[in-house]
Amino acid sequence: MRTLGRSVRRRVFARGREDRGFASVEFAVLALVVLGLVFTCIQVGLYFHARKVAQSAARQGAEAGRAFGSSEGDGIAQAQAFLSRFGGSVRGASVSSAGSTPEEIRITVRGSVATLVPGLNLHVTQYADAPIERWTNP
Repeated sequence: MRTLGRSVRRRVFARGREDRGFASVEFAVLALVVLGLVFTCIQVGLYFHARKVAQSAARQGAEAGRAFGSSEGDGIAQAQAFLSRFGGSVRGASVSSAGSTPEEIRITVRGSVATLVPGLNLHVTQYADAPIERWTNP
């Protein structure tokens, strides 16, 4: 009986020796997954922030360009001024008034998003439309 007890104990302890080091491997794999999720959350936040900044710049430009007596150039200048103050998250931003008509102004802001991952290229394009203020006959 005594030998049976020893052999059982040996098997139990042998099983414990085989598992040595697995905690480190499990932690390393889990840490990679957690870091990936953290970076993904940060990148999503950067994308939506850049999108909101581009939309705000386009809206500011449309409001400035639609005023009575102003031009499309005034709207573009206002959007660029907004981007110079708050547009650090929109890289290489370009502002245009393509798509404007005599009755409506359209300011378009295009740029790329700051990224954490090298090689990941995310772009934002936002526009704002507004009717141009003008005198009309009643």
